[in-house]
Amino acid sequence: MVAKPVIDMIAGVRDLEEARAAFGPLAELDYSPVDHRPDAHAFFKPPNRPDQWQHTHHLHLTVPGSDLWVERLAFRDALRADPALVREYSDWKLAHYGTAAKLSKRPFVLRVLASQGVELKPDAQRLSEAALRVRSRQ
Repeated sequence: MVAKPVIDMIAGVRDLEEARAAFGPLAELDYSPVDHRPDAHAFFKPPNRPDQWQHTHHLHLTVPGSDLWVERLAFRDALRADPALVREYSDWKLAHYGTAAKLSKRPFVLRVLASQGVELKPDAQRLSEAALRVRSRQ
């Protein structure tokens, strides 16, 4: 599948508050926390070369079964199960590479999740206040 050069990871944790113990060790590995969703801790790792313009790694820590967990795994599983869907997603990515159309993949994601029986909640219900402010500026 066509992909941007970012490693996107999700890790299950027992408890979000207990998972704060990982912040220090992750900072030592150059991961920076970002405010994203109330049901997860999110981290980005900045570029390590001057010619890279985006984060190299994304990491979410969340409780298995959280909305984020269900959404991400349902999307992954749908892609794994359907080569035509992979081609469609790859075509979309190629058509929008380098554009500011990041949010325009939402209809695609909504359709894929719906096909898996997962409803993506509106941004106001799933994102943190800080993430909503960032999203409104995009």
